[in-house]
Parts: sequence; structure tokens; C-alpha cells
Amino acid sequence: MAATAVADCRTLRCIGSTPSSQGRVTHVASLPARRSPQAACTHRSLSSVARISSWQRCDSRRAAHLGVGRPVGVRAAADEEVEEELMMIEESALERMEKTLDSVRGNFNTVRTGRASPALLDRIEVEYYGANVILKSIAQIAAPDASMLLVTPFDKSSIPSIEKAIMKSDVGLTPSSDGNVIRLSIPQLTAERRKELLKTVSKLSEDGKVALRNVRRDSLKAYEKLQKDKKISEDALKDLSNDIQKMTDDYVKQIETAFKQKEKDLLTV
Repeated sequence: MAATAVADCRTLRCIGSTPSSQGRVTHVASLPARRSPQAACTHRSLSSVARISSWQRCDSRRAAHLGVGRPVGVRAAADEEVEEELMMIEESALERMEKTLDSVRGNFNTVRTGRASPALLDRIEVEYYGANVILKSIAQIAAPDASMLLVTPFDKSSIPSIEKAIMKSDVGLTPSSDGNVIRLSIPQLTAERRKELLKTVSKLSEDGKVALRNVRRDSLKAYEKLQKDKKISEDALKDLSNDIQKMTDDYVKQIETAFKQKEKDLLTV
């Protein structure tokens, strides 16, 4: 995933700074992000004890969430340690949410819509020489037209096993082989079948959202522990909680967008 965007660092607030007479924090710093050869973003915050911690490994998507404008209120004696803990919490949350989104999109692709797509067979596993392997690792899958899939095994002796795996799967297709190639005819979906598949897709969408909220829950617990241990302030906890909520909302919206597109495909005759 290419990372071409560079995120602007918002002003970062440290609890060790001295309030001015107007009640504003006087020691703040906003340093621009830099791009590394790996298109990483470096976010820095300047604390009252002049400790600078670098934030790296942000691509264009991560720049929208990871470490941007995050207030860090920490004890001066544990500044570096807390920065490391916060970074680990954020990166873990972002990685898990990315995997959830990818999983939901992948599952959507395996639900057929009346048009041939090699992705329909993505989840099929075949018993091959005593081990279960993904079908596309032992065969080439193509869609020559909207109503046909062609499966060309690299090893022709695997054809019976592939046919058996397809028959046992939930794709609802019947394989036909000539000894060299397996053909799968994609029938038009009935109105009843479209409704059934729509329910399946809706459940996949909801499962994905639940997984995202579980990630948010785990992150909040980790932040709350840091605050309980007096490593971050209550204000910092509140801001960090808002950040993880925004991240969660963003990924929920992406799942909803993918669901709406899949719903449209299913309902299109």
C-alpha cells in the first residue's frame, strides 16, 4: 500500500507545561512530519522536560489515525516508557482493525451475485497429498465470461479432489470436468436466493463491526490502566478515548460502504 500523504502534526499538549494567566498551556510544540524511505510518518511531541519521542511506520492510511495530534500527559520520569506503551496500543488497534476490514471484504467476495468471479472460490480448501490447501494455490481460476468459471489444475490428478471440495462447499455450484479443466456454470439467482445471500452478507457486516468494537474495548482498557497507574492524565485518557472512537467509526463506515456495494450487486438482476 503506497504511502504518499504526509500527515500534519497538530499542536500537542503536555501536562507538565505551565498554564498562562489566561489558562492556556504555554509550552506547546508542533513539528511537521517527515517521510522515511518507507514512506513512514514521524510524529513528535515536545514535553516540558524536553523529551522528544519519534513516531514512525505510518502509511497514508495510518497517517489518518496513528499518533496524529495525540495529547500525551505523562510523568516526566516515565515519559519514554509511556510513549512506547501508547504507540503499541495504537498500532495494535490499527493492525487488528485493518485485518477485520480485509476479512469482511474477503468474505463479501466469496458470496456470489449472479456474475462469475474467481473470488467465489477463495475460501475453498482441497485435500492435496494429505494436506488441506487453498484451491487457488494448486489451480488457475478464470472467468471467461459472466456466467462461467474455469478451474485449470496445475496437477491434473487433483481434479477429483477439487471437484469434491467444490461440491462440499457452500458456493452452490456443480463442477463439470473434461479431464483437463473444471467448468462451473454460474446460474442466475432467484429472488429468494438473493434474499438469503443478503442476510448472509448482513451478518458478515455485523460480525465485522462487533470485531471492531472489541478492538476499541481492549484499547480503552489499556488506556484506563495507564491512567489508573498515574502514567497519563485524565484529560489525556479522555482525548485518547476520543481518538480510538474516531478510528473505530472510520472502519465501521468502511464496512458499511462495502456492505452497501455488495447489497447493490446482489439486488441487481
